[in-house]
Amino acid sequence: MRDDPDHLTPDLLLMAYASGVFPMSEGRNDPEIFWVDPRQRGIIPLNGFHISRSLGRKIRQEPFRITFDADFAGVVDGCADRPETWINTPIRELYLALHHRGVAHSVELWEGDLLVGGIYGVALAGAFFGESMFSRRTDASKIALAYLIARLRKAGFVLFDTQFLTEHLKTLGGEEIPRAEYRRRLSDALVVKADFRAAPEPKAQDVLQLSIQTS
Repeated sequence: MRDDPDHLTPDLLLMAYASGVFPMSEGRNDPEIFWVDPRQRGIIPLNGFHISRSLGRKIRQEPFRITFDADFAGVVDGCADRPETWINTPIRELYLALHHRGVAHSVELWEGDLLVGGIYGVALAGAFFGESMFSRRTDASKIALAYLIARLRKAGFVLFDTQFLTEHLKTLGGEEIPRAEYRRRLSDALVVKADFRAAPEPKAQDVLQLSIQTS
């Protein structure tokens, strides 16, 4: 179902997430927004994130400076900086508004002053809805995801929604569940009190301790 972006507000967007749907557009220059409700929903169990040995070694080396909510707009723009994107201007503005409210968050990876990777999403009660991530260096998006999941666990979240399951996410522990099962888990998560901002920022050792290492 398509919707006029002029009618969308941050409150309506949060209501949509609580109902199990999320917005997309056909492309950067398409002003319209449509709602998506997949039959099979991608999630990453927060106690089942996989870190390969090579990724574990990279995390220990700490090649990037990690921040949270330091450049939300930069992360959104990084995610949209590709030939095909579902992030149009109305969607960008909606997520910036949610960030200003304190319910949309980002993880940034830096080389000096250069933003080289990140991920952003929306927090609602005990559910976190991962929206998009980008990488301008090898493994940058994987490391951003690892730090995000470590913080979500520290903050008390119980559901991490990735919307779709890609091969990339599958290697990190992602799985698909039917829509009805997702709705049940979402309902349970919406009565959980979790606070992204109150949780301490994880260090490299926290990320490795909170994750399952695989070969």
